Amino acid sequence: MTNDFNNKRLMIGNDALCEGAVQAGCQCYFGYPITPQNEVPAYMSWRIPQVGGIFLQAESELAAINMVFGAAAVGARAMTSSSSPGISLKQEGISYLAGAELPCVIVNIMRGGPGLGNIAGSQGDYFQATRGGGHGDYRTICLAPGSVQEMMDLTREAFDLADRYRIPTLILSDGILGQMMEPVIFSNDLNLFDDLPEKDWALTGAKGRPPRVIKSLYMGEGELEERNWRLHDKHKRIEMEIPRCEYLNTEDAEFCLIAFGTAARVARSVVYLAEKEGINLGLLRPITLYPFPKRPIKELARKGVRFLVIEMNLGQMLEDCQLAVNGVTDVFFYGRPGGGIFNPEEILKVVKSYL
Repeated sequence: MTNDFNNKRLMIGNDALCEGAVQAGCQCYFGYPITPQNEVPAYMSWRIPQVGGIFLQAESELAAINMVFGAAAVGARAMTSSSSPGISLKQEGISYLAGAELPCVIVNIMRGGPGLGNIAGSQGDYFQATRGGGHGDYRTICLAPGSVQEMMDLTREAFDLADRYRIPTLILSDGILGQMMEPVIFSNDLNLFDDLPEKDWALTGAKGRPPRVIKSLYMGEGELEERNWRLHDKHKRIEMEIPRCEYLNTEDAEFCLIAFGTAARVARSVVYLAEKEGINLGLLRPITLYPFPKRPIKELARKGVRFLVIEMNLGQMLEDCQLAVNGVTDVFFYGRPGGGIFNPEEILKVVKSYL
């Protein structure tokens, strides 16, 4: 596969995400239209065939996620995408993928909810994305881009993480980032994934070796419990190895914002506004929502830092922040649900009310 792109290009977030998938070696894309992620299947419909991959618009979200199961089972790098209600329809299939330990990438360009809601960007799917979302004891890695550049970069990395841990990996973004246009810098190195483990579990035909079985159904006595403990051990290893966040001005701050995705972009502007007024305000932006970056929040809490969690919902990541702090310091919240978006001045006023 060659990179025909210039090193820098102006792109919308949904298109940058697709190019990240293609450059990661995505071989199969299965999807179904829903606003505000329709640019993803539109882009993949012409781009992935250029590199020898397969594009298929499924008849439904349920069909798309089960096509991902089939492609992942034979060792292909597979991706699907949707927006909030469509991701809900995929949850049974995602649970099957997690139970069978099949790597894949699932993209949610969030819109307002619950129900059909609206088509505005929102962050109301945090609980669903970070708690498994479907039935049973499982988790999925969840990455939260904060820019169009990260829409590409984190999608490339999502395929790597999915293969490394044999786990479905989610990109949790929103309609604002998906439609936003920014410069994207492309890497000419398309061989970042050469050190991945061999897929010695994939269904490639027995060819003289013992047959392999991929399943999520375990009917023997104690089999499912053993499987769940195996998944649990893997989740604990993931929680130790990959949590990540970005810091801004947290070294000497006594008050710190915590936000992800689009909300973090607003929070960054609040930090700069506060600095102009002589207020030492910090920002911690989680990049991995699962595993959640508990340790850096705990460390700031032990220093006496107080927090304001900002989300485009009614307070979902707030619960993970409260668990990380564990009562050591104050954790406040300000949110706008259902597609509401705040401005920096609005947030700064809230910050001042707690100082």
